[in-house]
Amino acid sequence: MKPLRAPGLRAALVVLALLLGMQRAVAAPRLPAGVYVLHAAASRRLRIGLVLSGGGARGLAHIGVLKVLQRLRVPIDAIAGTSMGAVVGGLYASGLNAGQIESVVRSLNWQEAFRDQPPRQDLTLRRKEEDDNFLVNFRIGVRGGHLVLPQGLIEGQSLTEILRRLTLPVARITNFNDLPTPFRAVATNLATGAEVVMSSGDLTSAMRASMSVPGVFAPVARGGQLLIDGGVSDNLPIDVARAMGVDVLIVVDVSYPMEPPRRLNGVAGISAQTLAILMKRRSDRELATLGPHDVLIRPDLNGISSFDFGNVNRLLAIGEAAAWKMRKRLSAFSVSPAAYRRYEQRRARLRRAPPRIAFVEVRTGSRSYSAPIEKLFSDMIGKRLNPNAISRRITTLYGQGGFDTLDYHLVRRGRRYGLLIDARRASIGPNYLRFGLSLQDDFAGDASYEAAARYVMSDITRPGGEWVTDGEIGQTSQLATEVFLPFSKFSGWFVLPKISIAASDLPFFIGQRVRAQYREHTFRYGVDFGKQFGDWGEIRAGVYREVGHSRLNIGDPNDPSLPFPPLQSFGSLTYFLRLSYDTLDNIDFPHSGEQATLQWSSAHDVVGALASYNRVTLHYLAAHTWHDRNTVAFSFSGGSLLNRATNLRMEFPLGGFLNLSGLEPYSLYGPHFGVATVSAYREIDRGGPGYLGVPIYLGMSLEAGNVWQNLSQVRWNTLHEDASIFLGLDTFLGPVYLGSGFDNHGSQSYYLFLGRTF
Repeated sequence: MKPLRAPGLRAALVVLALLLGMQRAVAAPRLPAGVYVLHAAASRRLRIGLVLSGGGARGLAHIGVLKVLQRLRVPIDAIAGTSMGAVVGGLYASGLNAGQIESVVRSLNWQEAFRDQPPRQDLTLRRKEEDDNFLVNFRIGVRGGHLVLPQGLIEGQSLTEILRRLTLPVARITNFNDLPTPFRAVATNLATGAEVVMSSGDLTSAMRASMSVPGVFAPVARGGQLLIDGGVSDNLPIDVARAMGVDVLIVVDVSYPMEPPRRLNGVAGISAQTLAILMKRRSDRELATLGPHDVLIRPDLNGISSFDFGNVNRLLAIGEAAAWKMRKRLSAFSVSPAAYRRYEQRRARLRRAPPRIAFVEVRTGSRSYSAPIEKLFSDMIGKRLNPNAISRRITTLYGQGGFDTLDYHLVRRGRRYGLLIDARRASIGPNYLRFGLSLQDDFAGDASYEAAARYVMSDITRPGGEWVTDGEIGQTSQLATEVFLPFSKFSGWFVLPKISIAASDLPFFIGQRVRAQYREHTFRYGVDFGKQFGDWGEIRAGVYREVGHSRLNIGDPNDPSLPFPPLQSFGSLTYFLRLSYDTLDNIDFPHSGEQATLQWSSAHDVVGALASYNRVTLHYLAAHTWHDRNTVAFSFSGGSLLNRATNLRMEFPLGGFLNLSGLEPYSLYGPHFGVATVSAYREIDRGGPGYLGVPIYLGMSLEAGNVWQNLSQVRWNTLHEDASIFLGLDTFLGPVYLGSGFDNHGSQSYYLFLGRTF
């Protein structure tokens, strides 16, 4: 046998080595049971990608999964998320850990987070007054003679501000690959329907765009595109995560399941199912690409709605339980405690304190509107960005109305960082309509209603003037108009000419029975002058002329006890001075804050009475809540005619719910009055899923007060002592009360009403 030549020997050895390598490759799994593989004689940890699907409130289960990954010491190298998955994923990518995100969602008031309206205490007194009388945050625009509906039920102002504050420590970073964890958010181009993968720019707007559910949230303008929820185009972005250069995927799917036919019995259900079918087709194609070493986690969320944000504890627990069931497979990706500690430290180092502000820019589309806003924030130049201070100013400015969204973010010019204020003017404005409704029934055959509409023409002057016209029908019919003219954009000083014509019922009681009813017609015109102090107070003085007449509608015109003749004219010229203070968080069911009004008025040139008169009134209300659900409120109202009263019209009425609840409304009249009320109520239920819920309260009140003909009669033994029990709902249309009142003199009243009197 001839010996092998050297070249043949070398070739044989190469072939043998290749065969041995192939045998090892066949014998070994594609990926080992750990996170390290041999590569070029060095160990390399597999890159792990996390995919978080959309699902509305169900997406809070993602946080439970993150908690388990943190407990098992599984590092995440890249995240791709859609909708709520983009929010949770974006917060984690910004450097927050699972525990910190959990603390955030547990501390959030989800109703406030999904409500565009700033907290009531942050509104100007003018906006507080408007919201107290009309349907909260529901406006219909008027443009070119056509009605314009909002782009969504929610603009997302509050949610954007929350996300902005949480991600501010990484606001310098505009390339999402440079975040503590590389990140992608998926949205949908509203114009084309195409999937939009966001990998750079502003992190907050990316998260917000990804969860813009059509019809619920208004679309987000970003990068020259109008974006809506990413679930429409790619609810489970597996391909997006894989394109980020990862070796293995952990996929968390919280998509809403398909409903069986027996539950598809309404338009809403059928529409939701149709959308779910379209989303499922894309998701199924994505899931089919998963390999044997990828991990799919599907939390058991049966019976939980996409709107069920009130179930935070349950959602987190379900996500945690689902991930824990997969702990054996997930543990294969664990690293040592020291390695995971270094991973967390590296992520935390990238979260830095905000920089100093070198300049301020305002983007509104109108220089005349931008200039005063730029001036408002100019004192922040040269200072380190203070999120609390800017949040207060943003909230106050937004509370003045006229904006869909008012946001801010950092911009870089060379080596300098600046503050960009993005003020998007109201899409339905500047002119809009608001509506109000009030229904009442005393279960004794007396029911009444009032409906009102307000038309606001905004920005009629450069400082932000408004021309407001109100119309009302029902027990009171009214047409009124006023022009609010601020001296400058933020000075607070204003002048307010106004004029109104009205007709209303004036009942006359003897005891607790209506003896007669007059219909009063009034014409009033005047002018107010005052100053608003931020969002908490106002001082106002004014003068108005009022003329009118009353006609007896119900009653015997020959009855000598009647307060007026069957037909009487009246009128006066009145001066007034009013001080107002208001920090209540809710006008119907306050939990905190105070409200006070002190007014002096003086009537002259009186027609239909014997003399001129002066009178003073005081109203005060304060509320305090403990353990989140229990509230006690105290109120006091009092007033006095400083001259001898001349007829019923100038006296003070008393009676009605929480105003001596056992007595009929307006059943007591007198030149002097006082009433004090202590009410206590507990929120017993949210009344619905998450932020769509309606708080339900069970409460009671104790009241004491009366009217007096002379101040010398004011004594404890002359007081009416009343009490009430009630069930209350804080609805979108206004408060709903069902209650009963009791008076110590034996009277009892029942109440059912919706909305407020105007």
